[in-house]
Amino acid sequence: MREGAFIRSFVARDGRPVRLRAPRWSDLDDMLEFINSLVEEKAQITAMEKKTRDEEIDWLAKLLSDVEKDRRIAIAAEVDGRFIGLVEVTPERGPSAHVGILGIAVRDGYRDVGIGTEMIREAENQARRLGIEIITLDVFASNLRALHLYKKLGYKAVGCIPRFFKRDGAYIDRIIMAKTLT
Repeated sequence: MREGAFIRSFVARDGRPVRLRAPRWSDLDDMLEFINSLVEEKAQITAMEKKTRDEEIDWLAKLLSDVEKDRRIAIAAEVDGRFIGLVEVTPERGPSAHVGILGIAVRDGYRDVGIGTEMIREAENQARRLGIEIITLDVFASNLRALHLYKKLGYKAVGCIPRFFKRDGAYIDRIIMAKTLT
């Protein structure tokens, strides 16, 4: 998919218009601020340390290259011209190439209005285009908002690794979920 390519628009439940599109280089500073804001809020993601601009440049360069070559799906959500979230599906390799791993994050203030739901639905559509048949994801057992969303979208818990994450001295189970795309 071409950098910045428009995918579709929809209206969030709070009335805000949302654009879904491919990521682009001009997202760099917004993406850096975004990931670092998630780290600051102690969001239930695996990143625990803020990223530097150089680290974000390297990450975004790889992401854009992979997306352009159809080796990964990445969809940015934008509200009022501002980057507010990203969903990715990364295909496994070899005999597991029909399986993709999903990751999603939405900026605080834009959650619980249907944006994540639409982002995942679009990622699933794009995954089908790449021949992905199954999507898996990992989620913190304590992330009830995410668990609810994934279950609503048809993902099933297929495994649990107890005490997989450790944050602020507390252990959190890792829930593994999967969905077969039809």
